Amino acid sequence: MVIFKTVADIQAYIAKQKAEKKKIGFVPTMGALHKGHISLVEKAKQDGAFVVASIFINPTQFNDKEDFDKYPVTTGQDILMLTEAGCDVLLLPSVAEMYPEGSANMQSYNFGYLETMLEGAHRPGHFKGVGQIVARLLDIVKPDAMYMGQKDYQQCMVVTNLLSQLYREQAPEMVICPTTREQDGLAMSSRNRRLTEPQRALAGRLYQCLVSIQAKQSDKFSIVQKECNDLLMEKGFDPDYIALADANNLTLLEEYEPNRKMVALIAAKLGNVRLIDNMIINPDSN
Repeated sequence: MVIFKTVADIQAYIAKQKAEKKKIGFVPTMGALHKGHISLVEKAKQDGAFVVASIFINPTQFNDKEDFDKYPVTTGQDILMLTEAGCDVLLLPSVAEMYPEGSANMQSYNFGYLETMLEGAHRPGHFKGVGQIVARLLDIVKPDAMYMGQKDYQQCMVVTNLLSQLYREQAPEMVICPTTREQDGLAMSSRNRRLTEPQRALAGRLYQCLVSIQAKQSDKFSIVQKECNDLLMEKGFDPDYIALADANNLTLLEEYEPNRKMVALIAAKLGNVRLIDNMIINPDSN
């Protein structure tokens, strides 16, 4: 795996790969990698791509400075994991390299209701930062396909919207890969390593709630929603939201709709660690 720290160097290298007609698959990350990230690299390799990954902890998408300060940095381990997974190139830039004129001068993108609901409501400015850094990374890497995990479902929707704004034609393919889970169902996340042992023993309750939402479609969603909220609070969680939405556009739904592809989304704090997860319901519907 070749590692680049400057934009000019990686662009020159990728240009050579494109000249050889290689398909560029891009996996953007903030490091602290786990099996979920590696599954994205593996999927890109399966698709026959020349895989470029990035590790950059983007300060502009953290609305909570404490969360930014505590975000785990495990660069040495990350490099080893990417190398073993067969990643071809890693971009490992500084803040100055990514924002040479400062982040305040970066173009902003309007994502409409997508940036004001659910995660957007609880993390003001988060998706503005996501839009800025992803647009910057796309301009640098110029991939043919981009690989992201379903765990950050709303972020995937925002990035899909961003692609439609940036490209009138021949946009990179957006490949959303299934969430990778621990044995108890907890979605793998870089933040999980901040959980204490007792908290980790409880964290799988989020997945249990999603399974319950999926299984109880004959009930009113409001009843299932309250059951999940009460369960989480009883176990020491502080729920931010438990929601049901159209899986294609994230329009919030008040009730189950049997013939619609839906997504159940959940976010809750356990101590000072905020966890999110989701599950597709009726995946075969339109």
